[in-house]
Amino acid sequence: MKDKVMKYLQDFGRSLMLPIALLAAVGILFGFTAALSRPQIKDMLPFLNGGGVAYVLFLIRTMSIKIFGLIPVLFAISISLGLAKKEKEIAALAGFVCYYTLMWSSSYMVASNYISFPNSALGSALGLGGVPEMGAVGGMIAGTLTAYIHNKYYNINLPVAIAFFGGKRFVAIGVIIVGSILGQILPFIWLPISNTIQFVGIGISNLGLFGTFLYGFLERLLIPTGLHHILNGIFRTTAVGGELNGTVGVWNIFFEYFGKVDINELKEYTRFLSQGKIPYMVFGLPAAALAMYKTAPEGKKKTTEALLIAGVLASMTTGITEPLEFTFLFIAPLLFVFHSVMAGLSFLLMDLFSVGIGNTQGGLIDLLVYGTLVPGSNWIYPVIVGLGYSGIYYFTFKYYFTKKGIIIDSGVESTEKSSTNISESKDEKTALIIDGLGGDSNIVSVDNCFTRLRLEVKNSKDIDEVKLKSTGAAGIKIISETQVQVIYGPKVNIIASGVKDHLGY
Repeated sequence: MKDKVMKYLQDFGRSLMLPIALLAAVGILFGFTAALSRPQIKDMLPFLNGGGVAYVLFLIRTMSIKIFGLIPVLFAISISLGLAKKEKEIAALAGFVCYYTLMWSSSYMVASNYISFPNSALGSALGLGGVPEMGAVGGMIAGTLTAYIHNKYYNINLPVAIAFFGGKRFVAIGVIIVGSILGQILPFIWLPISNTIQFVGIGISNLGLFGTFLYGFLERLLIPTGLHHILNGIFRTTAVGGELNGTVGVWNIFFEYFGKVDINELKEYTRFLSQGKIPYMVFGLPAAALAMYKTAPEGKKKTTEALLIAGVLASMTTGITEPLEFTFLFIAPLLFVFHSVMAGLSFLLMDLFSVGIGNTQGGLIDLLVYGTLVPGSNWIYPVIVGLGYSGIYYFTFKYYFTKKGIIIDSGVESTEKSSTNISESKDEKTALIIDGLGGDSNIVSVDNCFTRLRLEVKNSKDIDEVKLKSTGAAGIKIISETQVQVIYGPKVNIIASGVKDHLGY
């Protein structure tokens, strides 16, 4: 049961990755256009005042805001897609239908006056007005419900007279019926839940700096399980992260008001966003990578260098840290605890120094777009603290690796044989990965997140870690007897597609 619960939570967190990746990219566009629209920037670059340029900037900025408004329906679709076992495209469509039906039915109940729902707790969704303001939670409910119905009934057989409505078609019908019924009940359930969420959010806010530290610490500590996505989602898109004029969630609040109000008014919410990540993503982890390189034996420096450089570039530019973190997580877990504590302190210090840098990635792009281009963001503090982090990370990692005699194993030996492996074709590499996973018969399901190949296998004891590392894996995490994660970094999408194609998925 424990393994099943953990697998479900991991699959749920992974399902959030597609919309989060999209929103992160849109956030960069929004940040650039909002920054370029500020009076100070227009004074420096007069051509931005031109009609055509101004029109394009406003178009991109408005489009970005509209996409952020789609967070709940994007979650409904992506969760339905991610949790579906088969016929995923049918589940995705049903997820959209379920969310719309759920919201419409809820708004119908609220308008009936059978329940006294305060206007302050109402919002809009997909053109529907007067719906309970559930934010991303509404999408999560619809997606989870759709996935359950889909997995249970996507291949149902009905009597001959109505057989046409069986199988895949039944899923859409099922979610409409269930969504309509649940929508009638949901306002009665959500009102006390909404009040409770507000209470929790206020409680966390009252923790002040300690609350900020706790968030940053847990956000890193949960990385190995993949459950940090759920923690992030709760703070970013629900009232737990805060509320401002009816807008809930730190992410929603920031992008709703960025460029419209002074950045100082948003610093209460940016404390849970990218500002806390910059010191360790841009400065700390790259310094740790340098220390790991310095302590590597001469014979392994060349292959270790290639592995670490790729991780450093991902961490500094995109905020994807797993390729670096998984190089030391399994061989030096105490350093990962140290790293998590430093992450918490980073969030705390940025809050203490009244920094105001939004978005979620935490790399150089966020520092530039939401920091240096925004007056009053106090962007210099992440840089100053980051320089200190560089020294702390470098000497801590170098001391620990030297004292314990730890060596980073890139999984590639400097031999003629390894050169042959590196030059293998894509198909040969895919076959080698599958062989390392115990063969076709050992693989039950394959999926991936930003950096990890996530697998369900029949027996994790059949995994050949040496063989997998020879294909470029930065690390292998055995979650349980049936759950395995293989860390490949940003290129994992291509690897996952190759494995699925090979297996006929």
